[in-house]
Amino acid sequence: MPDAVREKERVVRARERGVRDVGRPRRPAGHAADWDAVSSPPSYPPFVEAARRRLDELPHLWVDAALAAVILLAQLWPLLTGHNSTGQPWDWWGYAVATGASLPLVWRRRAPVAVLITSLCVGALYDLADEVARQPIWYGATVAFYTVAALSPRWKRLVMLVVTLTGGLLVVGSSETALRGVVVFVAAYAVGRASATSRAHAAALEERAARLERERQVEAERAAERERARIARDMHDILAHAVSIMVVQAEAGPVVVRTNPARAEAAFDAIAAAGRDAMTQLRRMLGVLKEGEAPRVPQPTVEDLPALAGQVTGAGLDVRFSATGEPRPLAPDCAVAAYRITQEALTNTVKHAGARHADIRLTWEDDSLMIDVTDDGRGAGRGLPSGGNGLIGMRERAAACGGVATAGPRQDGPGYRVSVRLPVAGS
Repeated sequence: MPDAVREKERVVRARERGVRDVGRPRRPAGHAADWDAVSSPPSYPPFVEAARRRLDELPHLWVDAALAAVILLAQLWPLLTGHNSTGQPWDWWGYAVATGASLPLVWRRRAPVAVLITSLCVGALYDLADEVARQPIWYGATVAFYTVAALSPRWKRLVMLVVTLTGGLLVVGSSETALRGVVVFVAAYAVGRASATSRAHAAALEERAARLERERQVEAERAAERERARIARDMHDILAHAVSIMVVQAEAGPVVVRTNPARAEAAFDAIAAAGRDAMTQLRRMLGVLKEGEAPRVPQPTVEDLPALAGQVTGAGLDVRFSATGEPRPLAPDCAVAAYRITQEALTNTVKHAGARHADIRLTWEDDSLMIDVTDDGRGAGRGLPSGGNGLIGMRERAAACGGVATAGPRQDGPGYRVSVRLPVAGS
C-alpha cells in the first residue's frame, strides 16, 4: 500500500474513533506519484453505497448502540430458546456473560483493542463453563475483531490477530470448532482491512479533488489578475495616446488660429479623431467584459501601425514608417503587443520629447520581429512625469509574449529610442 494511503488511513482511523483535532495528512516526501496515482475505491452495488452513506451521516454512537443491541439479541437467542440438561432455563450468569460480550461494542470505535479483549475474555469464560448453551459464533468478538482490523495501527492488528487465534485454539474443545473460529476471525480481519483500504482510498480521492479545486480557484484568481492588469495597460495606452494628441493640438490651436486657419482646423479635426478613436477602442475593450452584449472586435495589431503613424502625423509630429524583410505571422498577443508598445513609444514622444520627427522601422527576421521607434527630441535629459509607468508597461507587454523591450537615449544622435524584439509564430 502506498505510504500516502497509509497516512490517509491513519487520519480516517482517528476520525472513526471520534478524534476531532487530527490535522490534514502530511504529503510524504518522495511519494508524490503514489499520492497522485491513488486508484478509485472498490465499487459496490448502488443500494450498498446508499446504505453506507446513510450510516456515515448518523452519529457513530447511535450506530454502534444499535449494532450492540442486535448482537446482544443474537447472543441471547440460544439461551432464550433452549434449556439445560435438567429441562430448566439456563442460569442467570449465562445471560450476564452474553450481555457482557455484546454491550462493549457501543465503544468499539473509541477503544477497539479494549473492546476486543473484553469480548474475548468474556467469551472464554462462557466456553469454559460445563453447563451452558452453546454459541454457534461469538458475534460480539467477531465484530470487535473486525473493528480492530479496520481502525487500529498495524502492530496492534497483528498482535491481536496472534492473541485471538492462539487463545481461541487453546480454549475450544474440538478441531471443528477451532477451524470454524479460525475461518470466522480471518474473514473478519480480511473484511476489516478491505473496509479500511476502501475508506482510505475514498478519503485520498476526496482530498485530491479538494486540492485540485483549490488549485483551480487559485489559477482562476491569477487569470483574473492577469486580465485586470492587461485591461489596465490597454486603457493606459489608449487614453494616454489620445489625451496626449488632444493636449498638443489644443495648445497649438490658439497659436495658429489667426495666422493659419487651415492648420487650426486640422488641429481640431485631429482632436476629434483622437477622441473618437479612443472611444471606439474603449468600447471594444469594455464590451468584451459584458457577456453576450458586445461583439469581440479584433484589437489593433502590427498591421495597423501605418495607420497609427498617419494618425500621429496628423497631430503635428512627422512620423515615418518603414518595413524590411518578409512579414511573418505573429501570435495574437505578440501582434497586439507590437501595436501597443509602438503606440506608447509615440505617446511618450508627443508628451515628453519635444521632437519634430519620429521613425517607426520594422525588421522582419527568420524568428523574430524587430521594432525601432526613434525621435529627434530630448534624449538623456528626458524626464517622465508619470514615473516611467509607460516604459514598465512596454517591458511587461514584451515579456508576456516572450519578447524583450529596451528604451534609452539614441547613440547615433539626439533623441530617444525604443527597441522591441518579438518572436514570430512557431519560433
